[in-house]
Amino acid sequence: MTPCLWIPSVALSLVAATDALAARSYTFDGSMSREVLESYLSRAVTAMDLLTPVGDVDDNIRMLTSIGAKYAGRVVYRWGGEADLPRLLGIARANAAKVHAADPQMILQAGVFEIVTTQVEELAIPAYVFDAFGVAPEDRHFDYEAMLYPSGRFRDHWGPGSSVPDMRQLETRLWFYYAATQYIDIGCEGIHFGQVHLIGAEDEGFAAWWDMLSRVRDYASAHARRRFVLCDAHTHGVHYQGDRLLFDFHAYPLRIREIPDRPQEGELAVGYIDSIYGKSAGGIAPSGWSCEHLPFIVEFDNWGSSGKEGQAIGDWWTWGWDEIDWFAHQPEAYRNQWLRYAWDWVRQTDPNGYVQMPASRCLHHPVDGRLSWYHANRPSAVMPDGFNQEDAIRTIWADNAVGE
Repeated sequence: MTPCLWIPSVALSLVAATDALAARSYTFDGSMSREVLESYLSRAVTAMDLLTPVGDVDDNIRMLTSIGAKYAGRVVYRWGGEADLPRLLGIARANAAKVHAADPQMILQAGVFEIVTTQVEELAIPAYVFDAFGVAPEDRHFDYEAMLYPSGRFRDHWGPGSSVPDMRQLETRLWFYYAATQYIDIGCEGIHFGQVHLIGAEDEGFAAWWDMLSRVRDYASAHARRRFVLCDAHTHGVHYQGDRLLFDFHAYPLRIREIPDRPQEGELAVGYIDSIYGKSAGGIAPSGWSCEHLPFIVEFDNWGSSGKEGQAIGDWWTWGWDEIDWFAHQPEAYRNQWLRYAWDWVRQTDPNGYVQMPASRCLHHPVDGRLSWYHANRPSAVMPDGFNQEDAIRTIWADNAVGE
């Protein structure tokens, strides 16, 4: 059923004087102020597989620079398939250079997720990884079994030979450090670490997480483009030894609630399921500044199929779809209006938050039975299946261009 273009009631007149950003700055070196962090988060997009790439890489870069994006998330990662990482890194390095030639300020974010498979055993552990943990280098490959929970918890969680790793295990920390530093070496200045609470389910006080992240940050201070890496994960907040925050900012799904009497339409709501609005933990950020609530982004998440697409089933689903599939299956005009609604609702409801705009993301349910990837690009000869949201995103950001 085609939805009408009704938008849930919310005040949409966020004037410049009320925006938290008095002026935007994208300059940092070795650490990042809250002002600069929020500048980047206010221009964040999900650009899945930008560097690997899916779609026309040159048109994707054109689109990102045209709309004014400054933070591109999920540009390179592995969800399993670890043996292919070295090949993909070579492709990603060349495309990262293209991005930074177009915009040297752009932060590219890689992903190290809550999954390891037996394919990690095809990768040799470099000596520098052992050295970083004070362990004598060995001539060996990663050990899949050594990364898992000794109790068997989450074994084969994602399928046979595909499990959630346990951050308490040294082998897991070696793997996460290796992957993160490989991404830093190709030009990434952000790393998303996925579902921290799965990987750290038995990590008391998150000491093992702190250990790994501290070493990644040490590596970035010597090797990253601007001697710094932004680390985030799907969480409302994690503390280590009091009020020290584990991550530089928080990230979470939008959590889009169905509107039962308006088929296919969705809205945002405080307190819906486990949404982050009003709940982002505060403390001392890794860069040293304090906050009552750490800044965060909310994204159009993807996770799978319900088997009841197009139906009102509630819970985590929006009319039977995950978030990006629901969005992609809506008419273009509603997609554009919903982005405006979501941006304004988040900024008004919780000024610590920003919508991470959808630029590129996989779809579990092809649109029109054939489009298995969402691209915000304007349709063109090189991107004929673009979903045409780039002008809407540019306009929304321009209307909130404080100090620009």
